[in-house]
Amino acid sequence: MDVILLERIAKLGQMGEVVSVRPGYARNFLLTQGKALRATKENRAKFDQMKAQLEARNLELKKEADAVGAKLNGASVVVIRQAGESGQLYGSVSTRDIAEALTASGFTVARQQIVLNHPIKTIGLHALPVILHPEVEVSVTVNVARSAEEAERLARGEDIRARGDEDEDEDVVVAEQVVEVLAEEGEEQA
Repeated sequence: MDVILLERIAKLGQMGEVVSVRPGYARNFLLTQGKALRATKENRAKFDQMKAQLEARNLELKKEADAVGAKLNGASVVVIRQAGESGQLYGSVSTRDIAEALTASGFTVARQQIVLNHPIKTIGLHALPVILHPEVEVSVTVNVARSAEEAERLARGEDIRARGDEDEDEDVVVAEQVVEVLAEEGEEQA
C-alpha cells in the first residue's frame, strides 16, 4: 500500500515522501496515528495544501525537543530492584520503569520514546537512547542497583561484583581457619 508520510519516520522516509508499506502497518499504525495518508490524488492535493503547516509544526516540535534534549542529555536516573548475589535481577527493568524514574526527576518522557533494544536484567549502569523527536535523540544513563547506597557506589565507578568476590575470598579464608582449629582440637583429644 502506498502512503504519503506526514512526518519523518525512522527507517521509512522523510515528510512528503510516498512510500510503499505493508497494508497492516499502514492501517494499524501509520494511518491511525496520523503519521501518513493513503496515496490518492485527493490526498496528494490535500498534502500539498497542508505542507507548509506541517513543516511549521514539525519545526516547532523540533525546537521544543531540542530544548528538552539539552537538559535531558546525559541525565542519570536510579532504579532500585531486587537482585541475586551475582547481580542478576529477579525480573527486568522496562521502559515504563525508566519513564517513571525520568518523570520523578522532572522530565516528561513517554515510555514509547525510550529505546530499549534488550531488557535490562543486570545491576549496573546502562546507557539508553531517548527519541524526543524523529530528528532529536539523546542519551540517558539508568543506574540499576539493589539499594541507594549501592547506586552511589556504582555511580562512582566501583565494581559491585568484584567486591562480592573479595567477600567470598574472605569466607574461604575463615572456613580454612575453622578447619585448622577443628583439626588441632581433634589432635589434642586423641
